Amino acid sequence: MRLNNIKWNIDVIGKTKVWFTISGIIILAGLIALFTMGFNWGLDFTGGTVAEFNMHRTVTTTINNEITNILKNNGVKESQVKAIGPNNTHVSITTPSLDDKTRTAVINALKSKYKLSDKDLVSSQNVSASIGKEMQFGTLLACAVAALLMLIYIGFRFNFEMGAAAVLALIHDILIMISAYALLRIVVDTPFVAAILTVFGYSINDTIVIFDRIRDNIKLMRKSSYKEIANVSVNETMTRSINTVMTVLLMLVLMYFFGPASIKSFALPLLVGITSGAYSSIFIASPLWVIFKDREGKNRVGNKVGNKPQKA
Repeated sequence: MRLNNIKWNIDVIGKTKVWFTISGIIILAGLIALFTMGFNWGLDFTGGTVAEFNMHRTVTTTINNEITNILKNNGVKESQVKAIGPNNTHVSITTPSLDDKTRTAVINALKSKYKLSDKDLVSSQNVSASIGKEMQFGTLLACAVAALLMLIYIGFRFNFEMGAAAVLALIHDILIMISAYALLRIVVDTPFVAAILTVFGYSINDTIVIFDRIRDNIKLMRKSSYKEIANVSVNETMTRSINTVMTVLLMLVLMYFFGPASIKSFALPLLVGITSGAYSSIFIASPLWVIFKDREGKNRVGNKVGNKPQKA
């Protein structure tokens, strides 16, 4: 049977405690790891030495590995090597701050290995940890501004309860990603910022699709409870949600297993974040909206709890 022909009938709202418990366990484990071991901060945040070389050839994965080995042979155990520039003919090497002796030894080793001249060293500079702190602040500010704008947009487009539920679902996704970084010891570097904002965009898009269906069904199911409306709406959009996330996850899996190291460090967090975004849109945002409606003292469209439903 094709996925499009499946008639979903999952009691999403009735199992709210189950979904919240699953998320709570993952987030709690991640926060414990975060407070006990901390983040595995990358050199983009801790500072170090950044050098760029013109290699006069396409920098392949093999060359990346060769450069990493050269660095290790000269006592540099931690490094980031990335192909940059037109046609990936330049290489960017980031390491912890090096003394003059080690720096000279590394440069000479690279010149000898790849027959480079002095002018092929395009740039070499030290990056202070203060820049890393600015990046941390910038990431938090970007997330906060994005969440606020989404709350305002969804509040006007739909209603405040949906806006609040969507933003809380986004916070859930961020906490899941932070937990993944802490538990799996993924290096927190510049792609972390891109991954966070990418997940923001994906998650809110899926949530809006479900909320749009809920808004339509409120008009059609005037005698139904908000719980029933949410369940019907989620099940009606389930196939679309699964098709969308599976398409994205397929590409991310291929990127992770067959892409270069620089791509893998970006693909793994996205795998976690996109999965969490799809999960939260279905199992977190909609139940939260029902909870907000229940706290208003309503369990049916236009009716207070305990009153008989009005005729449509």
